[in-house]
Amino acid sequence: MSTMSTMSVEEWVERLGGPDGPSRYRRYAVSSVGFMSFCEVGLWTIWVVRGGFGPLVTATVMVLGVAHAGLQLLLWRSALYHYLSLGPRPHGPAAVYTAVTAAMAAWGCVMLSSGRIENGDLTAYMLWLLMFYAGPPVLGLGLRAGAALVAVLSVASVAGAAVAGLSGETLILLIGATAVMVPFMATASLASGWGVRLVEELVAARETQARLAVAEERLRFGRDLHDVLGRNLAVVALKGELAAQLARRGRPEAVEHMEEVQRIARESQREIRSVVRGYRTADLHTELAGARSVLEAAGIDCRIEYGPAARLPTDVQSALGWVVREATTNVLRHAPGASRCTMALRTAGPTTALLVMENDGAPDEEPGTGTGLSGLRERLTGLNGTLAVEHSGGTFRLTARIPWEEGA
Repeated sequence: MSTMSTMSVEEWVERLGGPDGPSRYRRYAVSSVGFMSFCEVGLWTIWVVRGGFGPLVTATVMVLGVAHAGLQLLLWRSALYHYLSLGPRPHGPAAVYTAVTAAMAAWGCVMLSSGRIENGDLTAYMLWLLMFYAGPPVLGLGLRAGAALVAVLSVASVAGAAVAGLSGETLILLIGATAVMVPFMATASLASGWGVRLVEELVAARETQARLAVAEERLRFGRDLHDVLGRNLAVVALKGELAAQLARRGRPEAVEHMEEVQRIARESQREIRSVVRGYRTADLHTELAGARSVLEAAGIDCRIEYGPAARLPTDVQSALGWVVREATTNVLRHAPGASRCTMALRTAGPTTALLVMENDGAPDEEPGTGTGLSGLRERLTGLNGTLAVEHSGGTFRLTARIPWEEGA
């Protein structure tokens, strides 16, 4: 029962957040602020119900409180997008939000001076108001400008409360709580924005790393082809030109040069096959070690079980090495939210090698539609092997089976 409930919670969170990646984390951050706005409206409701105030106080506080909570959510979202360099600095929303906050603070002072509320009521009222106000301006206007604005409004609100008649222990409590909680809320907002930006930078770095790995492999292959074909093609060009000139003159040596061109062409063909064969051969131990290095560099915890790797035939090791290479590439490219990956090489009975790779952070898309997995299936089919993929609850599992014989 607990497993089913846990899975249902995970599925609910996945549906709410959408695909893994920075957009999901950003959505969670905005949702947390939405929850804070909901809590603010709840606190104003509790404040008016508990105080048993008249209809004027109740209506005014609720209207201003709901407007303040809505503006908080709007400004926080705009501030976050500006912090991530995705939007302009939210001067307009910040000005309106500050004006509503100042109006609420002034109304609190009026309520106290007119005898509609007590000192303790104003202390809670002012503290909640300034706490909820502190975060978005600091995130949206920058640390210096935002902190200065929050500090000025906080000092003015506390001073206005003192002028309105707040004194004694309640005034000291308001000053002390404001000095602690307002900076805390501002710092928490900055930390949330910094966390979202850090996630986006990490994902961008991982994508860049994957592209660089592909580019490096292409450069290596191009360099090998250049080294093999560069000299031979130059010789073919010279021999062909010389043979053409000799043929025009009716010299029999032209045949010898053309035979030399034919020999060089065949030799180049063999060398190209050798390069391609080396490029298409993957050493299992090398691929496993390389996969761990790349994944851990990307911040993904990687665990490997080598199992019978040393006893497998060369062709089976090569095929499984390609499975490791392709699966690692898929994790880097298509699972930006991955935090763990396991690679286990086992035996399924005495004649079957089994490689299981599993990672979290998989997107919601249907697996097995890419050309990479199709290519792996074709490669394994040549060895009577199979490739299976499973996708459930954000976890992606790839299972490769290849029959083999001891001593083959």
